[in-house]
Amino acid sequence: MEPFRVHILGCGSALPTLKHFPSAQVVEVRGKLFLVDCGEGTQIQLRRSRLRFTKISAVFITHLHGDHCFGLIGMLSTFGLLGRTAKLTVYAPEELADILQRQIDFFCRDLDYEVEFKAVDTTIQQVIYDDRSLTVETLPLEHRVHCCGYLFREKPSLPHIRRDMADFYHVPVSQFNNIKAGAGWTTEEGEEVAHERLVEPADAPRSYAYVSDTRYLPELAERLQGVNTLYHESTYGEDNLLMAQKYNHSTARQAAMIARQAGVGQLLLGHYSSRYEREEVLLDEAREVFENSHLTNEMDVFDV
Repeated sequence: MEPFRVHILGCGSALPTLKHFPSAQVVEVRGKLFLVDCGEGTQIQLRRSRLRFTKISAVFITHLHGDHCFGLIGMLSTFGLLGRTAKLTVYAPEELADILQRQIDFFCRDLDYEVEFKAVDTTIQQVIYDDRSLTVETLPLEHRVHCCGYLFREKPSLPHIRRDMADFYHVPVSQFNNIKAGAGWTTEEGEEVAHERLVEPADAPRSYAYVSDTRYLPELAERLQGVNTLYHESTYGEDNLLMAQKYNHSTARQAAMIARQAGVGQLLLGHYSSRYEREEVLLDEAREVFENSHLTNEMDVFDV
């Protein structure tokens, strides 16, 4: 099974601390790298992660609060200094388009690569990225500004060749792709070997949802049914429920309620308020509702 991983670069909230960086993470899918949010210090964290961040092909920004996008222009500049030539696509709310272009024109006049901007509609769920192995959908959220999450879904893959059966029936490697696509095999003796005898079922497609800043949205569970891994902001604990309601954030318990209702595989907590010196209180609250909950920390890597 090819890698599908989430690399945590930053899981703090608006106020940077000595413990946490602002929001940023890399989603690694079948050798492709995608950056989700780009808070201040993201490029430093990319260096620490030892990911080949020049391979990042797209950036997905959830909303225009600084802790989710202040690092973008610095990273674009660094890509230029490193001699990048491949196009980089930035998906973000429409309001970023003019701001980003002004920054590029002022700070990055000599980029040797194209920065393509694609505005996303944060009010609807739709596929905004599609390649041979993956789709990315928007997830409408409710925050103090236009905001959406992102849902990464693998496309179904072909079945696996049973090498023992292929060897037994002397199937040449040149025919493997045809057999994966549904063909059978006829031996030199004329025996018909059914497709089903030559393959094992394909791996089940995996999915990862990134739910950024949002008030508690019970209806979100319907959009997340069966997701393998869910990252859901958990800025506050129940001790600060009124703060969560005031600033359109969620508590760890509320994140866990979404995870339970959606039947996800595992829940990753993040976007912690700086008021919590020990995030274990958030983890305890979440696990009371959804046992397979985990705290995120910088440089953590989670298999989807």
